[in-house]
Amino acid sequence: MSVLKVIEILGNSTESFEDAVQNIITEASKTVKDIKSVYVQDMQVTVENNQISEYRVNAKVCFGILDNTNE
Repeated sequence: MSVLKVIEILGNSTESFEDAVQNIITEASKTVKDIKSVYVQDMQVTVENNQISEYRVNAKVCFGILDNTNE
């Protein structure tokens, strides 16, 4: 049986939405193992001087729960 857990993470980037999502995955993978998917729930930008200054992403990261009973 497969059981998954979901956590919500906010990420940002000065480059792009894609880079913001990659930053979420990179940082989450430091403490979360077996990431299966990322659901982008919300995207927004901040603006300075009529230019996009930062891309922000609110995402849900889905990962498998390790089954320690088979060890």
